[in-house]
Amino acid sequence: MGWGGRRGRCSCGRWRRRHRACLHTTIGTPINPTNMGRHFADILRRAGLRKIRFHDLRHSCASLLLDQGVDLIVIKELLGHAHISITADTYTHVGLRLQRDAFDRMNTALDDHPNP
Repeated sequence: MGWGGRRGRCSCGRWRRRHRACLHTTIGTPINPTNMGRHFADILRRAGLRKIRFHDLRHSCASLLLDQGVDLIVIKELLGHAHISITADTYTHVGLRLQRDAFDRMNTALDDHPNP
């Protein structure tokens, strides 16, 4: 498996032009999603990790990037979503650290403006 075929060329044609990249076999043909799932499950098993779907990596990626303070618009672009609402509603969850950060910022703002 690899990205985009030998020297950036693969038989994915129109799909690759639309999505800019694809997963392919060692002979350059698009990988069958079922085979991708099997290969990923094998990697997880050998690493001693619990079984998850390959697609779940998108959720993890978006949540981790958000938790690191990456702007939602950047995450939207990385995931290739047409609308930011898809990214916000589907892939991101406000973590406890982000909630604490919001409260800390509110405290700082209120401390900077004392009551008369």
